Amino acid sequence: MNLAVIGLGQFGSSLALELKNLGNHVSALDKSPKAVARVQDTVDQAVVADATDRAVLEELGLDLVESAVVSLGQHLGHSILATLHLKEMGVKNIVAKAISNEHEKILMRVGASQVVYPERDAAHRLARSLADPNLLDYLPIGDEFSVIELSPPPALVGQTLAQLEVRNNYNVNVIAVRELAPERTRLVLEPNFIIKDSDVLVVAGRSDDLERLRQAK
Repeated sequence: MNLAVIGLGQFGSSLALELKNLGNHVSALDKSPKAVARVQDTVDQAVVADATDRAVLEELGLDLVESAVVSLGQHLGHSILATLHLKEMGVKNIVAKAISNEHEKILMRVGASQVVYPERDAAHRLARSLADPNLLDYLPIGDEFSVIELSPPPALVGQTLAQLEVRNNYNVNVIAVRELAPERTRLVLEPNFIIKDSDVLVVAGRSDDLERLRQAK
């Protein structure tokens, strides 16, 4: 894919490098030469430029990218203007970094397809994993739903999915199981699959229902 990352702070530069490692064509820009230097040997195009100048964005060909990430969260006016320019240039998917609810609302109004809070989300995930060692990963989906990875509670170990009836009893869905012995991931789960204490469950549902499952004894 042809992608762009605007703003090369810690989040933006890490994102640009990872997107390139995944085989994408990546354009990256920032006003800071030092920030651009961090990625210039890896990405396809690294430019010292002002993202608030639409003419510069067009000259760099950013109107042709499939997705753009605006990582200028600490500069509210800059991120809003860059997002607006990209929208008017026809970029279909714009992901913008926000630092407040008000900032998010403005970004969505001027054209952002999605708004992210990297620091807040990382803090939430860390807090949950520290509070419960059995919770291995956590992905919120909207305000009510989440996908989590967790070690199976004692009540689930040694039983089959058919016996547990997690959909009926807990109102959640087991969407995958990562087995550690042998190491593999099962995406298609048979009703007679027996849950082991070494498995990692990937479960989706409402947050309160997932909490009931985690507390199952």
